[in-house]
Amino acid sequence: MRLKLASGTLNSALVVCGLISFLLTLVCAVSASGQPAPPEAPAPAPKPIGETIRTQEPPKVVPRLLDGADPSQASVYVSLGRQRAYLSIGSEVAIDTPVSTGKPRAMTPKGEFAVQEKKTTHSSRFFGDYIDAEGRAVRSAVSTRTDAAPGGTTFRAMPVQYCLRLNDEGLALHAGPLPGYAAADTAVILPVDIAPLFFQRVKVGTPVKIGD
Repeated sequence: MRLKLASGTLNSALVVCGLISFLLTLVCAVSASGQPAPPEAPAPAPKPIGETIRTQEPPKVVPRLLDGADPSQASVYVSLGRQRAYLSIGSEVAIDTPVSTGKPRAMTPKGEFAVQEKKTTHSSRFFGDYIDAEGRAVRSAVSTRTDAAPGGTTFRAMPVQYCLRLNDEGLALHAGPLPGYAAADTAVILPVDIAPLFFQRVKVGTPVKIGD
C-alpha cells in the first residue's frame, strides 16, 4: 500500500513538474514575442512645398522659326503649373523653355500683359541684397516686399539681364538661374542662354499671357 501510494505521489509530482515546465516555456515564448520591435530610423522630414528641387525638361528651340522672325508676329505664354514659357511666332511655338515663377509669398499674377520696356540690364527696386555698413551682404537674394531688413542694413538692388518689364509692380521676364521650382519674386526667370532669344524676338507691345 505504501509502495502504491509512493508511486502515485511520484507520478503526481512528475505531472506537476511537467506542467510547470510547460508553463515556463509558454511564458518565455510570450515574453520573447512581446518584446517591442527595435525603433525604426526616423523618416526624413519632407521639404516644404515649393522647395523640392526637381529636374525640368530642357528648352526646345526651333531654329527655322527664329531665323528672321518678325517681332510683330511674336507672343509669349507662361504656364505657372508647368513652370514653362512659350515664345510663339505666329501660330507656331519657336521656344518651349523651363522657367521659375513667383514663390508662394510673391506669386506671379495671372492675366494678359504686354511688354512695356526692354532693358539688357535692369536694377530692380524689389530684388537684391541687404548689406551692412561695409557693403557686405547680410542677406542675399531678398525681396523688399516679403523679407524684413535686418537691423543696421540697407538694400542694394541686384541687376538682372535681358529684362522684359510687364508692369510697374515688379512683373517681368529676365535671365537668371533656375532652381527647379517656383522661387522668384513675382517675376518670371528664364534660363540665361534662352533669355537673349526671347529678348531679341519681342518688342515693346508684344502680348504676354500668364495662366495655369
